[in-house]
Amino acid sequence: MTRAGRPRLWRAFGVVVVTAAALAVAVPAATDLVLDGPAQGGDRSGRSAGGLPPVTAKVTRQTLVDSQTENGELGYGAATTVNSRLSGTVTRLPATGTRIRRGQAVYRLDDTPVVLLYGTLPAYRALSAGVEGADVRRFEQNLHALGYRGFTVDDTYSAATAAAVMEWQDDLGLPRTGTVELGRVVYAKGAVRVDAHKAAAGDAVQPGAGVLTYTGTSRVVTVQLDVSEQRLAGKGATVNVTLPDGGKARGRIATTETVIDTGGNGSDEPTTRIDVTITIQNRKKLPTLDRASVDVAFSASKRESVLTVPVAALLALAEGGYGVQVVAGGTTRTVPVRTGLFAAGRVEVTGDGISEGVTVGMPA
Repeated sequence: MTRAGRPRLWRAFGVVVVTAAALAVAVPAATDLVLDGPAQGGDRSGRSAGGLPPVTAKVTRQTLVDSQTENGELGYGAATTVNSRLSGTVTRLPATGTRIRRGQAVYRLDDTPVVLLYGTLPAYRALSAGVEGADVRRFEQNLHALGYRGFTVDDTYSAATAAAVMEWQDDLGLPRTGTVELGRVVYAKGAVRVDAHKAAAGDAVQPGAGVLTYTGTSRVVTVQLDVSEQRLAGKGATVNVTLPDGGKARGRIATTETVIDTGGNGSDEPTTRIDVTITIQNRKKLPTLDRASVDVAFSASKRESVLTVPVAALLALAEGGYGVQVVAGGTTRTVPVRTGLFAAGRVEVTGDGISEGVTVGMPA
């Protein structure tokens, strides 16, 4: 489906005729259209005063699907920047594409490791004996998952925790302080893949300086949608992805995020978009390319076995609402209808006398 241009309206048979271009975009209802003025003349009985319409169409019973295809990118999703919380010299960076798991070094600063742990709450303070909080529990869960024992996983950083930390520090080649300094660990939701370097080995960094960026380890498809297309981005919805080689793959919308771009130089108007992340169900179908352009077919709504007419057959009635011009026995009459789903140039309609096979008028 394509985006509609400026609506064009004209008057015929005592009603305002709405062109297909005016209603090409699938919408839940057409009552938000603003007409350019009331219809003039016409027979309120619904009889045509101007003869038969130049073109006709049939009312059909079919399944309507509100679908739209958008460009997307196959890759590893949005990248996250790792900023140093320590001062020192970058002595080692993993190569781009490297996968890093819990307990491994994200990079080395002054030849000591900055370690990846799993969690969603960023580290925001040093941890030492007597400290309490959810960040303590999260750290202790990671320490336990790495095989260290002798402490209770809870919200309290105890002397037993400090003893386990000293053992962990010794294994990493760090001073055995029993305190986890701020900046020694980086938290991510899971294993990560190094995406790009923001610093180089030998660079001196200060707290807040970017060192590298990472993504997830699974390939996903990302699509940027206009806010007006939010109906397409239902979490958990199934989509169809056309791959660079022409192959097809089914995907599922994993996350949606509203992103506000404030503009680059202060003079640009802020813009808002919807970022959609899609997981592929059968990853064996994916090409070996790290990044590729793909087409994503979204389906927002589906109505099975409904009566439909071409969008161009709709008449905007002077008294409000919509109708169609029913043609029968060499005469016409205007029948009010209720509209449902708009899709693929047709619209769902219901109304008295509207049934499959009925002939309706169309503009030339």
